[in-house]
Amino acid sequence: MNELEQNIAALFEVKSDDLKTISSYFRPISLNKGAYFFKENGYSNQLGFVKSGLLREWVDLPDKEVTKWVATPGYFIVDLNSFLFDKPAVSSLQALTDCELMVISKEDYRNMGKSIPTWNTVEKLFMAKCFATMSDRILAFISMTAEERYTQLWAANKELFNQVPLQYLASMLGMTPETFSRLRKKLASIS
Repeated sequence: MNELEQNIAALFEVKSDDLKTISSYFRPISLNKGAYFFKENGYSNQLGFVKSGLLREWVDLPDKEVTKWVATPGYFIVDLNSFLFDKPAVSSLQALTDCELMVISKEDYRNMGKSIPTWNTVEKLFMAKCFATMSDRILAFISMTAEERYTQLWAANKELFNQVPLQYLASMLGMTPETFSRLRKKLASIS
């Protein structure tokens, strides 16, 4: 079982034959550091699975860039609104490192239901997982302090602190680089 199949199997109850069929629709691609998977106002025509590397999803606002997320190995990447509803992407997704991805085209994604009888159920679970993740992030932003958000990210993804420019992590956590630096210093002295 490859990494993509392992990830799908861990997230969803999929029969072995269906898992192999789903996996067969994906193809490997490489992205060099700095390359885009999709750009703001462009279209997200592929759904990707990160095998290796890091990608930053960000929005270009009039006065600053805001990092929405840093995708790590094991995550799916897409602008859902663009991919599913043919709308321009509201963000950009750019490789922070060289990346290896498994991708499926929008056309193949739409055709999976023809060869996988349980696809509608799997797709609903996938969308529900996406919305649950988004809901959890929104709840963290409105209910947690900056220190709590920092601590949560540190506990879940320590390796990012050595691999991603800290201003991106600060932006992703909704704080200034100065606040991020103060918290980093404070929490390092406690450890």
